[in-house]
Amino acid sequence: MFMKILDRLEEILIATLMALATLIIAVAVAHRYLLGVSWLYPILFPINLSWAQELCIYMFVWVAKFGAAYGVRTGIHVGVDVVVNKLQSPWRNIVITFGLLCGALFTFVIGTMGAKFVYGLMHTDQVTPDLEIPSWFVYLCIPLGSYLMCFRFLQVAYSYARTGELPHHDVAQVDGIDLDEPPPVVRGVAQ
Repeated sequence: MFMKILDRLEEILIATLMALATLIIAVAVAHRYLLGVSWLYPILFPINLSWAQELCIYMFVWVAKFGAAYGVRTGIHVGVDVVVNKLQSPWRNIVITFGLLCGALFTFVIGTMGAKFVYGLMHTDQVTPDLEIPSWFVYLCIPLGSYLMCFRFLQVAYSYARTGELPHHDVAQVDGIDLDEPPPVVRGVAQ
């Protein structure tokens, strides 16, 4: 139950931040170009959207940190596994497990360093330039995202030790769409 909630929360956070950032940038760009329309200028000029770019940068940084953890969980990270797949079973298992544990160790170290950095920032009055929010809040994505990614590496390693299967992304499958029959063949298109 906890894992389903965590998985769903991770997906909702990523999707929401991406959607909001896209919307904010679209509004800011439209605002900038509509200022050139003479009759709209008096209406739009008082609206200040100088903070939009800074906010969207922070939102995409958060998306990247949590998206990396999502990528570990779902197996969508790009990896060069040609040599690993050529190894025989006992060595292949050792190399994969070692790689997963190294990923967990690395993200744990980054998370711990990030937590120390954030803790140090919490005791300062440093704020962001445009939004004037505490800087520690922006950098909080480093320990949170890194620790979540560490957990995901350990989760995949545990699952691999039990089943011998790694998560993999099926490019032909789209969540929410079930295909009972194969797609129609289009004539004249090379298959």
